[in-house]
Amino acid sequence: MTGSQESPSFRLAYVPGATPAKWARIWNERLPDIPLTLLQVPGTEAADVLRAGEADAGLVRLPVDRTFFSAIPLYTETTVVVVPKDHLITAADEVTLADLAEEVLFHPLDDVFDWDSPPGEPAFERPATTPDAIELVAAGVGLLLVPQSLARLYHRRDLTYRPVVDAPQSSIALSWPEEATTDLVEDFIGIVRGRTVNSTRGRTAAKAEPEQKRPEQRGARQKQTPAKSTGGKPTGRTARGRTGSGAAKPAKRGKPRRKS
Repeated sequence: MTGSQESPSFRLAYVPGATPAKWARIWNERLPDIPLTLLQVPGTEAADVLRAGEADAGLVRLPVDRTFFSAIPLYTETTVVVVPKDHLITAADEVTLADLAEEVLFHPLDDVFDWDSPPGEPAFERPATTPDAIELVAAGVGLLLVPQSLARLYHRRDLTYRPVVDAPQSSIALSWPEEATTDLVEDFIGIVRGRTVNSTRGRTAAKAEPEQKRPEQRGARQKQTPAKSTGGKPTGRTARGRTGSGAAKPAKRGKPRRKS
C-alpha cells in the first residue's frame, strides 16, 4: 500500500429546532458503512460552518445566500408567542399581532425573523440569545415570538405558547455549498426527498441508465436488417400481386362473348 485513504463520512449541521433524527436513521439503514455525524450549530453561525467546510450540508433556516448555497425547502413552521401560564393570552386558542400590540416583545440578537418593524412594545434591551429571552419571559418581563420548534426546545413548566396566525413564519431547508455537491450530498438529498432505496432517480440511476439503453439500441439495429433490398424479388404485398403506385396497372378483362 502506498498510503492510507481517509474513510468517507458525512457531516450534517443543524440549527436549533431542526430535527434530523428521522433522516439520520434512514441514512444509517441505507449507508451503514458511512458514518453520519450530526453537528448542532447556532443559527447565526450555520452559514459560516458550511462555507468553512466544517460540515457537508446543513438543516438551516431560510433565507440563505443563493449565490453560494443550494437549498431545498423542507417545511415551514407555525409561529407562536411564548407567555407565562397565567397570562391573559392563554384564554385564547390563537392570537394575532394586533393582540400583542401593547405587550413588551423581546427580539433577541439571534431572532430568526427578519422584521421590518418589530411588533409590540420594545424591550429595555435585546437579549443575546433566544434562551436568554425565554428566561426573561419566565420572569414576567415580556413575551417572545418564535417558531414552534424553539418553543418546544426551550420548554419550561411555567411557560406555554399560542399560535400567532398572521405572524411571519420560518422555513427549514437542506442547504450546502453549490460547488461542493458530492455523491454523499446527493444521497442525503434523496433521503430528505423521500426516495426509496430502489428509486430510479439519483446518482446511481444516472450511471446505470446508459447500460439499460444499449440492449435496446442493438435490438433496433437488428430489426432494421430485414428491411434491406432482396435483389429485386417482390416481397410483401407485391408478391401477392398488389403493386405500388408507380407500377403499371393490369388491363381489365372484358366480358366473354355469347356463342351464337
